Amino acid sequence: MARVKGAMMTRKRRNKILKMAKGYWGSKSKHFRVANQAVMKSGVYAYTGRKLKKRDFRQLWITRINAGCKLNGMNYSTFMNGLKKAGVVINRKMLAELAVNDKAAFAQLTQTAKAAL
Repeated sequence: MARVKGAMMTRKRRNKILKMAKGYWGSKSKHFRVANQAVMKSGVYAYTGRKLKKRDFRQLWITRINAGCKLNGMNYSTFMNGLKKAGVVINRKMLAELAVNDKAAFAQLTQTAKAAL
């Protein structure tokens, strides 16, 4: 039986990493060992970034809702409590969108929240 050597698969594996490292500065895009480290680290950053993005957007939505509430004489926590008691089920993303783009509808929601309290 013929002897099988691993050169082809090793080259494929290395080229895959180098392709992922395309655009990196200096030897990070040219040399396999440095490129491999850079790709692994960037993968960790990308994973963490996907988690942080959710946190950042929620924080932005809450800030926008709070600003809309302040214009209507409420604060965020009493507004959310009032909506919950009124049985209004709408997520923070949509509330933030209303607070920015449709101030009249948001004002009606604040009135509903005030009435429920």
